[in-house]
This record gives sequence, C-alpha cells and structure tokens, in this order.
Amino acid sequence: MALSGTASLISVHPNRAQNHQSAAVLSNPTQYPIHHLSFSPCKPTKISYSQLPFTVSAISGSPGIGSSVVGEETTDSLETVEVFDLNGKGIPITDLWKDRKVVVAFARHFGCVLCRKRADYLAAKKEQMDVAGVALVLIGPGSVDQAIAFSQQTNFKGEVYADPNHAAYEALRLISGVSTTFTPKAGLKILQSYMEGYRQDWKLSFEKQTVTSGGWQQGGIIVAGPGKSNISYIHKDKEAGDDPPIEDILKACCT
Repeated sequence: MALSGTASLISVHPNRAQNHQSAAVLSNPTQYPIHHLSFSPCKPTKISYSQLPFTVSAISGSPGIGSSVVGEETTDSLETVEVFDLNGKGIPITDLWKDRKVVVAFARHFGCVLCRKRADYLAAKKEQMDVAGVALVLIGPGSVDQAIAFSQQTNFKGEVYADPNHAAYEALRLISGVSTTFTPKAGLKILQSYMEGYRQDWKLSFEKQTVTSGGWQQGGIIVAGPGKSNISYIHKDKEAGDDPPIEDILKACCT
C-alpha cells in the first residue's frame, strides 16, 4: 500500500463487492449501502437479518446480535472456493474449518505493511489459541510464490494460503475501493507501523498478481468451524488497517 504516486499502477474493480455493514438498528441507513431493503427517513430502521446477503453468529462492532447460521448463499459461494497451500496444493477453503475451529485473517495483499502488523497482532495470541485447540490461518489474494515470500519474511506462526482469484473475498463480500484504502486513519497506521519497524514489500506489492487482482482490496477476519457452514464471528475491514479488538476475536474463538 502506498501513500502517493501509485494510483495509476493498480487496477480498480468496480464490480467487486462493496461494503455491506449490518446492525440491529441503523439511525442513518443511507450510510450503509445494503441493497433491496426498505428504509423510512423519519425513524430508525430495523433490519431483518433474513434480508441480508449473509448471516453470522457475531458481527464485529455490532453487539447484541444473537446466534444464527451462515446464510445459504454465502455457504454455497464458499463451497466453490479453492485456496492453495505453500506446496501449491489446492484445498477447498471450507476444509480448513470442516473438522476444527480456526481464526482466519484475510490480508489485503502479501506485500501490505498493515497486513504484516496484523499477522503479528494475531500470532501474539497463538499460544492461547493453541490451548483452546484453535488453528490460526492467514489467506492472501495472490500467488503461491507470494505466499511463500510472505511466510519466509514474517515467520508467521500460523498457516498461510494463497487465493489467486480473490474468490474467498468475493464470497464473503469483503470490500474493495480507493476510498477505503487511502484514508487519514490508514495513513496514520502506516506511519505507526513503520515507526515500529514494519515494512511494505514493494516488490510483492507491484508484482502482476497483486496489481491485476486489485490493490484496493480490504481484508477481514473470521472465526469458523468446526463444520463447513459454521462461521461464528466475522469482521469486515472498513478501511486499510481496520483491526478489530483482539479481545473480540479471542472471545469468539477461545471461550
């Protein structure tokens, strides 16, 4: 991710899923681009979760939402997604949590400085996850070679997989866009990350796989399994570097 002078080098994909935020009550529904819902401008709008494109047990930033199952549309989409391990072996993504519980972090791309910081942020709690029998996984939109480079550079303690077609990101409707990449908060977090010793890998950032796949992709975090359709927590980054509280993740995965 660059602060300036890179916009012309990265492809934008306007058809990629936009931000679908959900909450029990929205006081200003025009801020949330959820399609096919009816809103009243005169009073807060209550949303039925059956109307949303996905359902989960807990949504980051939306306290008080009760348990539910993953929506059939999302489940069906994820069933078609294949990711690749560091040996280049294709694996259905839902097999990652079919028989176990996992925390899955979706990186912006493998060269992203903020994703490297997120990897450490999660790996710092891996011992607690291990005690609870929870696996830690990071998936990035890129090639297997990029995933290998990321793993070697960061010494990430969890499993690393490549999603060269962005299929998981599209299935989960993680957002993408210039306006969610270059924000004041994201810029500040980049500076903070550099001060802490993290570095962007510019070679990975501008390899063809990253550029053509869309450098504006945002990530997210889910807690899933055991069971292919069991997603108990989801956080969709609203902008680059939008890390949820680690306590929320641990509550979802380890309690």
